[in-house]
Amino acid sequence: MFQDTVWWVTGASSGIGAALSEALGKLGAKLILSGRNETALDGVASRIDSDTLVLPFDVTDLDGIPAIADRALDWATARGGLYGLVNNAGVSQRSLAVDTVFSVYESIIAIDLLAPIALSQAVLPHMVTAGKGQLVSMSSVAGIVGTPLRSAYSAAKHGLIGYSDSVRAENEIHGVKVLVVAPGSIKTNISRNALTTQASKRGESDAAIENGLSPEEAVDQIISALESGQRELIIARGMEAEIAKLRRSDPNALFDRMADMIANGYATQMKAS
Repeated sequence: MFQDTVWWVTGASSGIGAALSEALGKLGAKLILSGRNETALDGVASRIDSDTLVLPFDVTDLDGIPAIADRALDWATARGGLYGLVNNAGVSQRSLAVDTVFSVYESIIAIDLLAPIALSQAVLPHMVTAGKGQLVSMSSVAGIVGTPLRSAYSAAKHGLIGYSDSVRAENEIHGVKVLVVAPGSIKTNISRNALTTQASKRGESDAAIENGLSPEEAVDQIISALESGQRELIIARGMEAEIAKLRRSDPNALFDRMADMIANGYATQMKAS
C-alpha cells in the first residue's frame, strides 16, 4: 500500500513525524514533508531515498492552508495523486486550567485541532474523487482521557478524535480510511515545547516522556496499523494504557484516579507554571 504512493506528513521535522516519514520512504512512498523548520525538514529529506517535497509552513496560518494544500496536491497529482495525509504537527501543555491565559487555548486548539481539520478538508474531496485515501489523525491518550495540566491539549485532541470518527463514518463508503493514533509517552520534545500558563515554552521534559517508547517503536505500530486497516491505535503501556481502557469501561474510577493525582501533588511534581 506504500510503494509509489504519495504521503503528506506534517510535523515531519522531528519525533514521530520524522521517523514515520523515513519509514514510509523505506517502503517506497513519495513524501511531502511539512513543518516550520525548513532546515530540519531538509535534513529528514536527505535521509529518505525517495521522491520528496519539502513544504514548510506554519499550521497556525489557517487562512494560508488552502494555498499550501494546492501546492501539495499539484505535486502529488503529477505523481499519481495524494494517497495519505498524516496530521502529526502539534503542541502540548503543562499548566493548571485555573492559572492559564486564554491565548494558550487559542494556540493549542488552532494547532492541534483546527489545522488538522483544515488540511483534511482540503484534501478529502480529492480522495473521495479518487475513491481511495488514508487520513491519519495523531491524537493522544490525553484525547481519550482528560488528564491534569492538559486541559487545552485534551480539549483539542478529544475534538480531533470526534472529527476523525465522523469523517470515517461518512467516507469509508468512498474508499477513504481514517486511522486515529493515540500515543502515550513517546520520547520526543513534546514536553519541552509544551505551553505553560502564560504561553511560554516549558523548556524541560517529563520523566515519563524520557522513559517512553522511542519514535521508531511508535512508528512500527503505526505502519502495522495502516497495513491491517486498523481504525484506532493506542500506543501506550502501563498506567497510560490502563487509563485509556478505564475511560470506556469505568469512567468514575478514572475520574477518581485523576483527582487523586492532583490531591497527591502531581502539579507540584510536574512544576506546573
